[in-house]
Order: sequence, then C-alpha cells, then structure tokens
Amino acid sequence: MPAKTLSGAVLGLEATPVEVEVDTISGQLHSFQIVGLPDAAVNESKERVNAAIRNAGGSPPQLSNRRIVVNLAPADIKKEGPVFDLPIAVAFLAASSQIPQESIAGNLFLGELSLDGRLRPTSGVL
Repeated sequence: MPAKTLSGAVLGLEATPVEVEVDTISGQLHSFQIVGLPDAAVNESKERVNAAIRNAGGSPPQLSNRRIVVNLAPADIKKEGPVFDLPIAVAFLAASSQIPQESIAGNLFLGELSLDGRLRPTSGVL
C-alpha cells in the first residue's frame, strides 16, 4: 500500500510543500526510482536511504525484492539537495509496514541521512 509524507522544497526564501509518496510493488525485479523533477542529490538519496535503514536495523529497499517508486509532488517544482532523504526513508518504512502509516500522518519530514542512520544538519532551514 502506498504511503505519504510531507516535506518541503526550499527555493530562495520560499518553501513549497512537497508530498512524498512511496509505493512498493512486489513480484517484480528490484528497482528504486525517484520521479518528480529531482536533481542529482535527490537521486543519490537512494543510496543514503538504503544504507541508513540497513544500519539502523531495518529492512532497506535494496533487499526488498520489490519495485519501489518514489513520487515527489508537485512534479513541476525542482527538488534540490539531500533534504528529501528523511521523508523518503519514513515513507518507505510505512509503505513496507515497518512502521504504522498512522504514525507519520500530519507530520513534516525534512533532513539528510548519514549512512549510519543519523540525521545531518540541514542548511537554509529556519
């Protein structure tokens, strides 16, 4: 079942709400796609999210034997930087039933993950 979290794209002094949706599709070869106009740092989130979840004791996307699709909406706004690591990880954990979806409802997630699962400081956010 798809899971959703809320995040934000920081564009200058403005922040735009971004909905992070993750769907896991079983019975297919493993793949991990991020759609919705991500930049290179957002695409690199796949590796940080895999390592962070694994090193924190969870079951990462890489070992799921599922096709994982991450949608960052709205698609017409450019998403930059590693601040989407945390919302992608949280939505994946909910979509894969590792945490209850109800526990993430109504919360905003923003942050870069280290490979060991710790949060890194996020610049440009007050």
